[in-house]
Amino acid sequence: MGGGNGKAIYIDTESTFRPERIKPIAERFGLDPVAALDNILVARAFTHEHQAHLLSQVAAKMAEEPFSLLVIDSITALFRVDFSGRGELAERQQKLAKMLSQLIKIAEEFNVAVYITNQVVADPGGASMFIADPKKPVGGNILAHASTTRLSLRKGRGDQRICKIYDSPSLPESECVFSISEQGIVDARE
Repeated sequence: MGGGNGKAIYIDTESTFRPERIKPIAERFGLDPVAALDNILVARAFTHEHQAHLLSQVAAKMAEEPFSLLVIDSITALFRVDFSGRGELAERQQKLAKMLSQLIKIAEEFNVAVYITNQVVADPGGASMFIADPKKPVGGNILAHASTTRLSLRKGRGDQRICKIYDSPSLPESECVFSISEQGIVDARE
């Protein structure tokens, strides 16, 4: 079981997973909503240590049964809470690097796609270089180098959203416009 028929694991660090959203999305694609939800394992992480422990449990679960997708939303949220200020930056980055290494091993060993979300912060230096939206991703180069393809999501006009391929070894830089509806991701409305 893989691809669209595979199971998914969702590690939620910000309490944002909404199971009620699965029903209309599943129905849109002609799937049984109960079966779709049964194929999504959700775990709530409360600290960066708990998040690391959950990854160990994820690897054990993947050894027992096949999965196709691992989502961590958001990879950096708990690190930002648990490590504050520049004095703890080195330790935070070291522990983040260890977790990213563990994710790469899981992806390769179990042949699963790993999708991580991240947070952005204002970049005060970016405004001086005339950048329209001076934000930068949290995690720095450690997160950038551990990621194969990086996407940047932002709001467009109205209910439109813009997804930009920010960095990829196999895809050119490009953008697409989409909307999020009750049934999930749909073509953007003009």
